[in-house]
Amino acid sequence: MSGHSKWSQIKRQKGVADTRRGQLFTKLAREIIIAVKQGGSNLESNLQLRLAVQRARDNNMPSDSIERAIKRGSGEGGASELAEVTLEGYGPNGVAVLVEALTDNRNRTIQDVRRLFVRHGGSLGENGCVAWLFESRGVVTVEGDASDAEELALLAIDAGAEDVKTEKGYLEIYTEPGVMEEVRKRVEEASHIASAEISLVPKTTVLLEDNKVDQTLGFLDDLEELDDVQHVYSNVDLSDAALERLRSRA
Repeated sequence: MSGHSKWSQIKRQKGVADTRRGQLFTKLAREIIIAVKQGGSNLESNLQLRLAVQRARDNNMPSDSIERAIKRGSGEGGASELAEVTLEGYGPNGVAVLVEALTDNRNRTIQDVRRLFVRHGGSLGENGCVAWLFESRGVVTVEGDASDAEELALLAIDAGAEDVKTEKGYLEIYTEPGVMEEVRKRVEEASHIASAEISLVPKTTVLLEDNKVDQTLGFLDDLEELDDVQHVYSNVDLSDAALERLRSRA
């Protein structure tokens, strides 16, 4: 599971620029709308909605915006019909990439994603071409030093975590999707949670040579900036030297 969140960690350290925060809130609102449409507006009975709302709160989305998204998902406010689209392929330097989008125009989204793959020297493939390289996992991230890492790791494992990994500046906890909430609650009693989500984690990773990092991460960033794209997953791994260079830019 090495490398799953290294780039995500760097981006959290950079913070979200004001010009992109509105875009982020739009993506979070769409997640909430879809969750309500699929499972109703009751937070207690709709796990997907609870996770979407928690993710919105973790990113400081205003409460009234969250409530509006829930109402739109329930049919109030004239929400447009959104379809879920999953696209897969290989990006520059052979990295596997899986893109999840929510869109009101499937053809537009496919064309936009394909254009970026081609522009960066990759290729969009058929459904399933890289999906087998990923598995669904709950991922809980705790930021901080390693002084209490062992204690937090034991707490997480007792709560049902499968694996715990310590990286510079953060602790990453992996769970089965169904027990992530319980693990999050237990860990949150002892430390601040930076993020918790159901994610697609690569089974194997590709360690990029330092001279290929900027090209590949630039491609992943461009995908994430598309309005319709909700999540971008890859099997990229970064060397310690590349991570330090990226941190210096944060």
